[in-house]
Amino acid sequence: MPHHTTLPYIIQPGWNDSPPDHWQSHWQARLPAIRVGNADWHRPSLPDWLAGLDNALDKAGSPAVVIAHSLGAITVAHYARHRPERIRAALLVAPADVERADAPPQITGFAPLPREPLPFPSLVVASTDDPYCPAERAAALASDWDAELVWLPCAGHINAASGHTRWEEGLYLLEGLLGHRVVTRERATSRVP
Repeated sequence: MPHHTTLPYIIQPGWNDSPPDHWQSHWQARLPAIRVGNADWHRPSLPDWLAGLDNALDKAGSPAVVIAHSLGAITVAHYARHRPERIRAALLVAPADVERADAPPQITGFAPLPREPLPFPSLVVASTDDPYCPAERAAALASDWDAELVWLPCAGHINAASGHTRWEEGLYLLEGLLGHRVVTRERATSRVP
């Protein structure tokens, strides 16, 4: 794959948005990325979140690479049913199981979970002890979506609370998904002797 330096990236946070110390916020500062701007992060509505992703893709110029976390990953799977041609690839980190018995009522409107294969390259990154998505469910979603699956052992919900702030390892996973080196603002401005 040719080396793309202008490939647009979309940051799709999950429920309650990603705080400043979350890896998505750090990546937004490093990548040429546009963050989805939903009207209400605390009371998510699937139609609103689909519109938010669509608006971000409009701003970025599609197709774009979507970097999604938690409920954001589920949003991407729903979006793929409508306008898949707008997504170049998707990194789906710690997808939230909105169908689990103890799912908060605020997120159950994103059920049922999409089960169709995603029509673009995708990588699910899952934790063996994610409190919001049992390992067997994460494996089933990756299989249903025809996505590659990478396990992070005992990584919680792969968020700031579990110690994933800058999360450099994740950038390497993104590079692997895209088949080329990701150019970050930090790398682009540094010179190698």
